[in-house]
Amino acid sequence: MSGDHYQAEVAIEDREDDATQQATGRPRTMTSTAEIDSTITHPGSVRINVKGAFIVDTPEQPGTPANPSGSGGNSYHETKDIRLPNHTAIISHIAVDIGGSLAKLVYFSREAHSTDPGGRLNFQSFETDRVDDCIEFMRHLKDKQLALNGSKPGELCVMATGGGAYKYYDRIRQRLDVDVLREDEMECLIIGLDFFITEIPREVFTYSETDPMHFASPNANIYPYMLVNIGSGVSILKVSGPRTYERVGGTSLGGGTLWGILSLLTPAESFDEMLDMAAHGDNAKVDMLVGDIYGTDYGKIGLKSTTIASSFGKVFRMKREAENEAEDTGGLSNGDDQNRRQEQQTSQQTSDQATSTQAQAQQPQQPPQARPTSSRASELARSRFSSADISRSLLYAISNNIGQISYLQSQVHGLSRIYFGGSFIRGHPQTMNTLSYAIKFWSKGEKQAYFLRHEGYLGAVGAFLKHQPRNWGRRSSFETAR
Repeated sequence: MSGDHYQAEVAIEDREDDATQQATGRPRTMTSTAEIDSTITHPGSVRINVKGAFIVDTPEQPGTPANPSGSGGNSYHETKDIRLPNHTAIISHIAVDIGGSLAKLVYFSREAHSTDPGGRLNFQSFETDRVDDCIEFMRHLKDKQLALNGSKPGELCVMATGGGAYKYYDRIRQRLDVDVLREDEMECLIIGLDFFITEIPREVFTYSETDPMHFASPNANIYPYMLVNIGSGVSILKVSGPRTYERVGGTSLGGGTLWGILSLLTPAESFDEMLDMAAHGDNAKVDMLVGDIYGTDYGKIGLKSTTIASSFGKVFRMKREAENEAEDTGGLSNGDDQNRRQEQQTSQQTSDQATSTQAQAQQPQQPPQARPTSSRASELARSRFSSADISRSLLYAISNNIGQISYLQSQVHGLSRIYFGGSFIRGHPQTMNTLSYAIKFWSKGEKQAYFLRHEGYLGAVGAFLKHQPRNWGRRSSFETAR
């Protein structure tokens, strides 16, 4: 892509002349007057040399020291670091996007134990409920700043976005004793997405069951498009140009909904555990399908027999069947030792209370089988639905809802390219397939759903790129910033 900055106005370090670089064996260090003037004209950006950038797919160690012990198992290091082999400038800031469920951290580091130039962008996430672990990790980065980037610990700056940038602003400043610059959440999302679309190879892809990951080449002609950012809730943005956007819709049924409901219905303790259960579940045991109603496809309106007619639609019927079965067996069947023990305990308690006439009068005798029957019915109903089946059913319900709302918004605003971001997706095949199928089905193939390998870090990357050097705009400061 030509020019000193790409379309989101996030400045990219000028591509050195290949012949000059090959001849000298080192990057060009001089700066022309035109470049300085361009820098003054387009302030508010960090200059990053993305020439030759690529995603690190090998399971090598990240370019940063080990996590501090305080973070324990509550954080997740994203293995898909982005290698920037030609970036030589000092970077003395980190960026964090603190949402309702997750805090996403982006920071730059040199290659550990290497004399090669360049470095990499590292990606780390924490549960927002454990935001103190995230702050502790940032303190660790501050202490290691000299080794990581060549800057001094006192020079560290935190670029913060998301709701947590305001909620935890004072806490971050007090704990780290650094400057904290808060950036607009929606603007950071767009800047981050534009960066990934235009600059990073093998980042953006389409998904289908027959072609699971088909990469789209970086493209300069990206506008207009729609971004569906799925975090705790969902925001839908129409993007018409560089930093030209509007929020056109959304829904409160997002990742936080899935996480919350499955926390009530399953023993899962983390979002990733819920997604793993969903991957092994069978929603047909919970959902009412078109085939359950018609016995076959409903071809006239294009519905397959496997299409979901009603999410969780089988639950009420199977619960009623379980209640009928419990009534037929008197609440005791299949050697129900648990109910027998409950009856024995109730009998013993009644015997102990026999000495008190008043207590007996205040506690009228209950039908002996009523409670066991109800308990047995609930037990039978629960036994017919596994946590994995419930997880998959709810995942489909929320994903289908988001997919259809996204299509309707794209139709209203005449947009054919729809990018899905946010930490809800997590590269989960069922989620991507559901969203992609919804867009393709409702648009009759005229619209395309796109996904990103760093879908959860759009805001954090956008905030990272918005950093403004302390002396920005002074002619003597340009080389220093580099």
